[in-house]
Amino acid sequence: MNHLKITLKRSLIGRSEKLRRIVRALGLKKINQSVTHKDTPSIRGMIHKTVHLIEVSESGRGK
Repeated sequence: MNHLKITLKRSLIGRSEKLRRIVRALGLKKINQSVTHKDTPSIRGMIHKTVHLIEVSESGRGK
């Protein structure tokens, strides 16, 4: 299964509480912090909601 590397690139200041919760659920707390997740439909949905705040790159495997 492929993995996705997700990096927070924009600040959450002034964003709605819903977006803050989604970003926090992805495991991101600080700008330029990166996390790796499996490529699942639920993770893809979170990415779709926050695409303007994060950067996503695909990798063949996890950590």
